[in-house]
Amino acid sequence: MKPALLVMVQLEPDHIVLISHHFDVFYAPGPEGRAIEIAVNGKKFRAVLTNGTTGITAAEIDAMPQLELVCALGAGYENIDIAACKARGIAVGNGAGTNDSCVADHAMALLLATVRRVPTLDRATRDGVWRNTIPLPPNVSGKRLGIVGLGTIGRRIAQRGQGFDLEIGYHNRKPRADVPFRYFADLMALAEWADYLVVATPGGAQTRHMVDTAVLRALGPHGYLVNIARGSVVNTAALADALRAGALGGAGLDVYESEPAPPVELFDCPNVVLTPHVAGWSPEAVLASVNQFIENAHRHFTGAPLVAPVL
Repeated sequence: MKPALLVMVQLEPDHIVLISHHFDVFYAPGPEGRAIEIAVNGKKFRAVLTNGTTGITAAEIDAMPQLELVCALGAGYENIDIAACKARGIAVGNGAGTNDSCVADHAMALLLATVRRVPTLDRATRDGVWRNTIPLPPNVSGKRLGIVGLGTIGRRIAQRGQGFDLEIGYHNRKPRADVPFRYFADLMALAEWADYLVVATPGGAQTRHMVDTAVLRALGPHGYLVNIARGSVVNTAALADALRAGALGGAGLDVYESEPAPPVELFDCPNVVLTPHVAGWSPEAVLASVNQFIENAHRHFTGAPLVAPVL
């Protein structure tokens, strides 16, 4: 008999079919359906598939007495109640490593689009505006790229930045001995040094509003911010104020505090490029994460260590 699995996140039909070869799948990607499934079938579930944004609460864990495995689709797990899982002896895994390249690609796309003002130039072209009537955007290459969080994704962003002849600096909880890049123990110092600041740090209470008014002003009117991490890391109101005041050159955001609702306070700000939290989503990345979940689950239910353990 296949273990019962509650899927709390949206998946493609083909991926549900793939997972159903291994599990008795209950699919509830929305909050209402999720609550109903837990109320009706909570005692059946031995595994949950969620993600960092959706998470799983202690109350939901309590309503699933047979639950023994929680996995995140993707690397983030900030809204999974780790303490509640630990108290129950529930294994927790994630999709670490499955979408790193996709996220790094998207980070560079946002940086290029923002610095080179691609959306603005696209609109101007459609309106019949020629280049000698608009300010020309600066080079991307030959500048300084500051990365906040030099994990696997941050390192992949650094590799791509080197391809654009960018000097790399980074801020991390501690310096990494295995990279040649300049380490900044202080985020303000990194922002003052950098032309571009890319946020690639985990979300959660410890990093909430890490990028605030002071950091944005240190980055300056010729500086650019890119966030592909979590919306909570950047103070949206401070960002809007900095952009409107000309204290920041531009921003490219794939994540924002209000999601899934759009960041309407940024809509009238100059030089902002927005995408709907898709940096880690591509057919290749999602399939890799689904396959890693299946491998994590197979290992757990056969008594082997998870391939990507969180707990």
